[in-house]
Amino acid sequence: MRKHNMIAMILAGGRGSRLFDLTNKVAKPAVYFGGKYRIIDFPLSNCANSNIQIIGVLTQYESVLLNSYVAQDQRWGLDAKDSGIYVLPPREKSEGFGLYRGTADAITQNIDFVDQYDPEYVLVLSGDHIYKMDYDAMLEDHKRNKADVTIAVLEVPLKEASRFGIMNAHEDGRIYEFEEKPKQPKSNLASMGIYIFSWPLLKQALIDDLSVEDSNHDFGKDIIPGFLNSGKRLFTHRFKGYWKDVGTIDSLWEANMDLIYHRDELNLADPSWKIYTEDITVPPQYMGPNASIENAYINQGCVVDGTVINSVLFTGVKVDKGAVVKDSVLMPFSHIKSNAFVQRVIVADDVVVEEGSKVGKESGEIDLISQNC
Repeated sequence: MRKHNMIAMILAGGRGSRLFDLTNKVAKPAVYFGGKYRIIDFPLSNCANSNIQIIGVLTQYESVLLNSYVAQDQRWGLDAKDSGIYVLPPREKSEGFGLYRGTADAITQNIDFVDQYDPEYVLVLSGDHIYKMDYDAMLEDHKRNKADVTIAVLEVPLKEASRFGIMNAHEDGRIYEFEEKPKQPKSNLASMGIYIFSWPLLKQALIDDLSVEDSNHDFGKDIIPGFLNSGKRLFTHRFKGYWKDVGTIDSLWEANMDLIYHRDELNLADPSWKIYTEDITVPPQYMGPNASIENAYINQGCVVDGTVINSVLFTGVKVDKGAVVKDSVLMPFSHIKSNAFVQRVIVADDVVVEEGSKVGKESGEIDLISQNC
């Protein structure tokens, strides 16, 4: 089998419980985003655009849909010889089917998968963030610094730094300390959960971690601190583009709204860095004679004959005559019937808001409408 310089391993097994009903039956990385995409499209497209040919997707909870979705590797142009996307669920154990015990354990259980490609480097990613990033540029930093580990970091406001894992680094980018959600952060360099490891070192660290009784088998809690404590060369890679962890209803809504208000930061129409996804065959969008649209992001197959203001409409959404949709995210094939009023909500896929109904509020937390109402 051909040797690969770097392969990617995408951690896509989280429950996503803070997204409530959106993740009752689908894994968080399979949740819809941006009119026609799923969250997992972003790291997969980043890999394709960065010319990474081998990708393992480590799935776990509610993974049936996600497994079948990512297995269609032609969507990302990764179906040629010596390339592919491979679904990697937890392995069967002697006492039955187990689970990944942590982020590091997910890689440990798949050491044999990585070894068959004999990579020099392994890129470890999260499957539930929205961003566009050139991983090849990060690898160049890794090589230039002769690093053992390179960690992508994002500058955040110092007052918010206590929400993140913080990397304290010298001017040359070498990391000397890692603090997990510190009360009094010393810097504003937040870890993005994106790592490049030199594979022989990571492999040995994962094997050693198996024998540590009180280990969490986690990169942030065990592997990264272990590398630091043993004097390994850890460096930052500073990322300056758009990045969002869409782990809550509010953050998912905000990221969708960013497509309207901050299109220069997250441009999904950029031909130089395409985000690839499933291509659903639906009719063109139709704007009826009563349609009034202001600052909206409307996808194919939508039929609009009402008022849409500052909203994102996914594939196949219907907004009937007299209905008003404001500051909202309507997921695929949802239907807002005549004279309904929808404001500051996420409407889940296939949900019907009945004639004359009123959902949402002018301020406060975003509501998720997951059942017909």
